[in-house]
Amino acid sequence: MATEEERDRLGADDVAAAADADGKKAGEEAGEAAAGNGDGDGDGDDDDDDGAAPTTRSEMRAYYLYYVGANGLALFNFGPSALQNLLDQAAAASGGLLDFAGRRRDVNSIVLLANGTSFALQAGLMLGIGAYADFGTGRRWVLLLWSAAAYAIGLGWLAVHEPGRWRAGLGLYIAGLIAYQLTLTYWTAAFPALARNTPRLREARRAVRRGRLPRAELDRRDELERSRLSNVAFWLQSVGEVLMLAVIVGIMHGVGVDGSPERNSWGLSVLIAFATACWLGLSLPWFVLEKSRPGLRVPPGQTMLTAGLWQLREALTHMWRLKQSLVYLVGYFLLGDSLNTTVTVIATLQNQVVRYNTLTLTYLLLVGIGAQAVGIGAFWLVQRRFAIGAKAMFNAVMVAIVLLDGWGMVGNWTGRFGFHNPWEIWLYQAFYGLCVCPWYSYSQIIISSVTPRGHEFLFFSVFNIAGKASSFIGPFISSAIIDASPGGRNNSAPFYFLFALSLASAAFLWTFLDLDRSAREQEAFLAEERRRLRPASDVVEVDAGDEGRHRPMP
Repeated sequence: MATEEERDRLGADDVAAAADADGKKAGEEAGEAAAGNGDGDGDGDDDDDDGAAPTTRSEMRAYYLYYVGANGLALFNFGPSALQNLLDQAAAASGGLLDFAGRRRDVNSIVLLANGTSFALQAGLMLGIGAYADFGTGRRWVLLLWSAAAYAIGLGWLAVHEPGRWRAGLGLYIAGLIAYQLTLTYWTAAFPALARNTPRLREARRAVRRGRLPRAELDRRDELERSRLSNVAFWLQSVGEVLMLAVIVGIMHGVGVDGSPERNSWGLSVLIAFATACWLGLSLPWFVLEKSRPGLRVPPGQTMLTAGLWQLREALTHMWRLKQSLVYLVGYFLLGDSLNTTVTVIATLQNQVVRYNTLTLTYLLLVGIGAQAVGIGAFWLVQRRFAIGAKAMFNAVMVAIVLLDGWGMVGNWTGRFGFHNPWEIWLYQAFYGLCVCPWYSYSQIIISSVTPRGHEFLFFSVFNIAGKASSFIGPFISSAIIDASPGGRNNSAPFYFLFALSLASAAFLWTFLDLDRSAREQEAFLAEERRRLRPASDVVEVDAGDEGRHRPMP
């Protein structure tokens, strides 16, 4: 008979095997362990509610507020505009080219190099930090550190608004993209554990242990809770961003950005600082109220200095067992590439149609984000009302992405449709917000569904690296397609490629992504990981039969 101490070390599969030998009592304990979805003692195989702090209402509200502040307006939206503005002014004063990285380059070349540098540094940092952050009790400090860096960078733009300081602006731009993407990645990585420890899921697990709730219903509630957290956060961020943009319009008029290039440059720096200050203020409650939920235990024979490298090696060696995770990684990369490039191409056409008018672009952004709030709210209400699985909602978003590229492709054959007219630009902002923007929520929900428990920071890092890589490859291909078009000026030509890529990627994910199978693969992956870490004397032979932890709704 397995002792209590041994049971604490065993996972759901192991306990189920011990139950066969121990009789009814062990069977009840097996059900208790299999039912849990909490963080446990940090190593992913203890599902007792007492092993992790419960999620409180105040903690959840603080989590939402952080995302309202981290909306990207400062470093992701206005930061690039501020940099390109300085580069354009500096280049105009020096013959159209600037000395950078050993040669004279045009503005677009410098921006592309800066983006490439930023991405390379992000990839290395995400892999390293993601591997280490899953261990011990220090994971909460990762977000705090990079948030502090982001605040300093955003406020630093107040000192950089003259063309002669474009090199300093370039440094702030690169560092700002890195800090913003890392904060967003590790903020997102926290939501699966928050969902698992909400009162409604903890109560559901207790009901399963008492035999009052079927395990299938627990799994349905688990996915619905993760969907709720992600969608509510995105909706609140959209509403908050609309309010911030309304204030920003007033600031733009107050600064007089239309008065001169110098006023415009100063205005951009002020807007970045204002958005950063909002982020700082809104994020403070999260750093105060976040509960400490320990991560994985450091494996025997490893230290905190070597555990991250060990986990990275283990993931690269054994991730092939998670076939559904790999299916989604491939599909996420391809469809993300198509969507990111589509948005870039449409933005180019949009700027031409509205003739780069700053206020018009701001109003368009207001319409888009307002529609985004309505869209994500509608998606969540439909999912909750009709108990629809996250995969089905994700499929609906994929259809919208394909339709968007089809819309653009028509522009190759006629000037009456295909992002050539002002009314289309307004309609695009509404359609994009209502039907396409839920991608940014549901794609993260699916990541949480294909991620083994306890490995969230590493897996979210890997998926975000794939997402960032996709944002660079597609634009290069699209640029080559435009260059190869008759006259080299057909900005609608990339839609042929993008429509085909979106359609193929959507069909691939729709057909081959199976979240039920992914749940079983995750349990097998975690069970094998536990067996590798346990001494041979502790190993209990099991019959793999548990369905897993992130089983989706049918």
